[in-house]
Amino acid sequence: MSQVLSTPPPAQTVTDDDPAALAARYGLSVSGARPSLPAYIRQLWARRHFITAFATAKLTAQYSQAKLGQVWQVATPLLNAAVYYFIFGVLMGTKHGVPDYVPFLVTGVFVWTFTQSSIMAGTRAISGNLGLVRALHFPRAALPISFALQQLQQLLFSMAALVVILLCFGVPVAASWLLCVPALLLQSTFNAGIAMVMARMGAKTPDIAQLMPFLLRTWMYVSGVMWSLEHIMRNHRLPHAVYLALETNPAAVYIDLMRYALIDSFDAGQLPHHVWAIALGWALLAGVGGFVYFWKAEETYGRG
Repeated sequence: MSQVLSTPPPAQTVTDDDPAALAARYGLSVSGARPSLPAYIRQLWARRHFITAFATAKLTAQYSQAKLGQVWQVATPLLNAAVYYFIFGVLMGTKHGVPDYVPFLVTGVFVWTFTQSSIMAGTRAISGNLGLVRALHFPRAALPISFALQQLQQLLFSMAALVVILLCFGVPVAASWLLCVPALLLQSTFNAGIAMVMARMGAKTPDIAQLMPFLLRTWMYVSGVMWSLEHIMRNHRLPHAVYLALETNPAAVYIDLMRYALIDSFDAGQLPHHVWAIALGWALLAGVGGFVYFWKAEETYGRG
C-alpha cells in the first residue's frame, strides 16, 4: 500500500505589498485619524491652557504695530458707534422714541461686534493657520474656540468703556447688571459654535471669507443694533413669519438680553416671550451642533 505524501500549504506571510497587514502586525494607526467624540473632548480639555494662552497672545499682538496699542480694543467699537449714531440716530431719526439711545446703541454695537468678530475669525481659523495645522498634532477645534475666546476677552476690555458711558448718561448701577454673566456665557457658547461651523466651511472653501462681510452686514441690519426692533414690529404690520424670524434672531436675542441687564429704561416688555429659553436653545444648538459638525471633518484639515 503506497503512502501519499502531501505538502502542507505555505504559511501566510506579510509582504510589502500588504500595507494594512503590516500596520496591523506592528500596531500602527493612521496618522491624523479622527478620534472618537469622547476622546476628542478629552484631548481638547487637556489643551485648555494652550487655548487660553493662544487667545491671549493673539489679542496682545492684534494691535502691536499701532502706536496706541491696546487702546484700539475700545476705540474701534466706540468709533463704529459714533458713526452709527450720526447716520442712523441723527440723519435717519432712529433715536426718536428710544429712551437712553446712546447707551442703547453702544450696547448693541459692542455685543454685535463680539458675534461678528468671532464668526470672521472662525472663518479663517483653519485656512489662515495651515502652517500650524500641518506642523503640530492637536485637536483642530482648539483654533476656532481660541479665536472666539480672544473676542470675548476683547469684549470684556470694551465693557469698561461701556460702563463709563452708561454712568455718564445717567444709567444707574443695578442688581440686574449681574444678568450680563449668564447672557455672555450663552452668547459665547453660540459664537464658538458658529465659529466652528464657519471654520470647517472656510477650510474647504476659503472664498467664504470674502462673502462673510456682506452676510454679516445684512444680519446686523435685521438685529436691531441701531434701532428698536420692538418699535418696528409694533408700528408695522409684518407677516407672522417675518415677525417670528426677527423676534427669535439669535443676535437680536443676545443684544436685547444685555440691554435689559444694563439699561433700566429697557424693560421686560421689550423682550420676546421666553427669551432666556430662546437664548439657551440657540447656545446649545450652535455650541453642540457646531462642535460635532467640526469634529466630523477633523482628519481633513490641513490636507489637500
